[in-house]
Amino acid sequence: MPKPTIECSNCNQCFEAHYPYCPYCGQEAEDKLTLSVLFTNTISNYFSFDARFFKSFIPLMIKPGYLAKKFVEGKRLLYIHPAQMYLFISVVFFFLFSFISREQSEEFDTDIKKAFDKDVVIKDSIQLRRADSILAQIDLDYITKNEKQLGLNDSEIKKLDTLIKKAGSPNSRIFGRNFNGDEIDSMIANGTSDQKIYRQLGMKEDDDILTKRFYRQGIKFYKSKSVGSILQAFYDSVPIAMFILLPIFALILKIFYSNKGQFAHHLVFTFYFFSFLFTVFSILTLSTLLWDDFPWWIIMIVMLSTFFYLFLGVKRFYGQDYLMSFVKSNVISFVFLSIVIPFAAFIVGMMAFLFY
Repeated sequence: MPKPTIECSNCNQCFEAHYPYCPYCGQEAEDKLTLSVLFTNTISNYFSFDARFFKSFIPLMIKPGYLAKKFVEGKRLLYIHPAQMYLFISVVFFFLFSFISREQSEEFDTDIKKAFDKDVVIKDSIQLRRADSILAQIDLDYITKNEKQLGLNDSEIKKLDTLIKKAGSPNSRIFGRNFNGDEIDSMIANGTSDQKIYRQLGMKEDDDILTKRFYRQGIKFYKSKSVGSILQAFYDSVPIAMFILLPIFALILKIFYSNKGQFAHHLVFTFYFFSFLFTVFSILTLSTLLWDDFPWWIIMIVMLSTFFYLFLGVKRFYGQDYLMSFVKSNVISFVFLSIVIPFAAFIVGMMAFLFY
């Protein structure tokens, strides 16, 4: 008598009904989708939140370079995959940091609003200054007519005229061009189209797309006066930027340790190292959220410890002596923090402004 069979809902292969899993694709035979199954599978598949995580976490924190060395040596099922560990810890960090970033964005918007409120008072004083400059011009006419009696020459009269005009000028600069702030405010208040405002600022029809984008975003910011939105867009772009910075850091390691394995080996070390960094950042972020006056010196000591972690990590992973490891780790840190990070921050900042 033939044994009863069932068909796998995933690969459509038939197998004996007594098997708990499909022998062809490995999916559970009776894979009923429930909320519990949905979230358990998500955590298990993408974050590997199981025994391997806890088995990997302690070595990650107290044994720099240990996990990367073991993974490269072939122990890849005993410990969590470096990319999975980085993904999980970075998600935790950016989730915690989102509370701080929102607060900072709101504070920036509040400060900018106060600054523009003060600007109204300043503009009123400018109006008075313009009135004074008119009176001064009248006086200038008198001075010009009586320059000989006053003992002034033509050169001194011109200098005086220039100073008076500057004192009464309401012009500011944006995109390297002069513009009248009051005139732009008036155009916005009267509902003038953005295209006319762009032309007033100096935008030309044959300007490239990037330049036109700068003008559009500049007016958008001028209208909203919301720095917080740009700052939040910057913070939101950091996780994506990190996926570019990680290979760059691995490339720097490859340059300094060109004879110490393939690029993939350096990338493994990078994933584990940044997992450690984000773990430290997560602890500090959580501490500042729970403790308003968290001591700054503790933050400095913890941040300084990350440099020693890198030093000990490259010492264990690459197997060089202490002196060379110390020198190389410091140079690597300097190159990454002084050149790569500022350049990346500039690019991310520009992108945040262009697309916020």
